[in-house]
Amino acid sequence: MSTDRYVSPLSERYASKEMQYIFSPDMKFRTWRRLWIALAETEKELGLNITQEQIDELKAHADDINYDVAKAREKEVRHDVMSHVYAYGVQCPKAKGIIHLGATSCYVGDNTDIIVMTEALKLVRKKLLNVIAELAKFADANKDLPTLAFTHFQPAQPTTVGKRATLWMQEFLMDLEDLDYVLSTMKLLGSKGTTGTQASFLELFDGDQETIDKIDPMIAEKMGFKACYPVSGQTYSRKVDTRVLNILAGIAASAHKFSNDIRLLQHLKEVEEPFEKSQIGSSAMAYKRNPMRSERIASLSRFVMVDALNPAITSATQWFERTLDDSANKRLSIPEGFLAVDGILDLCLNVVDGLVVYPKVIEKRLRSELPFMATENIMMDAVKAGGDRQELHEKIRELSMVAARNVKAEGKENNLLELIAADPAFNMSLEDLEKTMDPAKYTGRASVQVDAFLKNVVNPVLEANKEVLGMTAEINV
Repeated sequence: MSTDRYVSPLSERYASKEMQYIFSPDMKFRTWRRLWIALAETEKELGLNITQEQIDELKAHADDINYDVAKAREKEVRHDVMSHVYAYGVQCPKAKGIIHLGATSCYVGDNTDIIVMTEALKLVRKKLLNVIAELAKFADANKDLPTLAFTHFQPAQPTTVGKRATLWMQEFLMDLEDLDYVLSTMKLLGSKGTTGTQASFLELFDGDQETIDKIDPMIAEKMGFKACYPVSGQTYSRKVDTRVLNILAGIAASAHKFSNDIRLLQHLKEVEEPFEKSQIGSSAMAYKRNPMRSERIASLSRFVMVDALNPAITSATQWFERTLDDSANKRLSIPEGFLAVDGILDLCLNVVDGLVVYPKVIEKRLRSELPFMATENIMMDAVKAGGDRQELHEKIRELSMVAARNVKAEGKENNLLELIAADPAFNMSLEDLEKTMDPAKYTGRASVQVDAFLKNVVNPVLEANKEVLGMTAEINV
């Protein structure tokens, strides 16, 4: 690796080899050649004077890109597409004269962008499903484990560890729904010429409109797509890029929320992300176990959410049938958005797969707050024993203030139960009160909701996609 120039950390540290290949020169230029072959085959099938020998020659050199020839040519002509047309022609002398026939640069450039984004979305989908599957296992395993829930990060009614995981899962499922919709709408640009009018094909096919109408559908089918966009300028609408990056931003937002919760839980020592045996948490504080993977998820997620502004602004500022101020931005914003989300999902998968739960810490914290939450039940039991509801409510309020002051100002344990047992108005012993302290009594329908959510929502999705499940994530610690 060269050490005297900048190298993107997205390639070196975060993104998988699979995603890097999708945005690699090999993927790009091999797709260009596949598109040139599809165009030549279509034109031959529609009656132009193109021979099978020429097609076969193009296919024989579809993958062995002669980069040196293309680079040398580009230095002369300053045009990437024509440089690769020339380089392909050097390898295919018989077909040289029909390469790129009737097309403009966006035929290979824009169609390839759509193909690459589509493949990248498929990989993102695969990883997103695996994150959901691991969260489903975690939720099911911990659906009955009561834990203190928070609103405003203040103690609230209990939930379960598994129920909390369904909140993360639900957001990722929403992202999956959005991704599937956008993926289902992806279309090729086709071959529409300089301003989208297909004027060059009127010349090639002597004005035969019926024949020209067949070009785009035939190219789409050969490239594995259902259709091309019906109208365009020189380019496909940059609105497409906006829709795609918005999907990535949505996934990033869900991952950020998940990672924030893990970081807070790790601070509380209730749930912890995986920590390698020899991993160092701090150069100064040897005892530390920092949630560095969750922090990395949050960090990369912010990058993706902001990155989504790029195609939106580009789409909004295109002039008429096209301008070229989109090109440099697209080369950065789209690949890097995908590379970052790829890294985010690998991290999410790694974290969920190795989450460590500490039930005793969870129980201790819950029990420290449970007396406050049990007061309504205590009051009802005291009323059944002959007490006055309004008087008991006031007494519980007063005693709760005393107990809270003991915890906050004195640093003592919550002694609310002892205070209530000592008050004759309640006519309840400490033993009676302790019986109300079963955390499971206060988690409501949490475990039932987990079961229903997994059965009715998550499992059907996973069952329908079982062929892509079972991934593991290799990450740089």
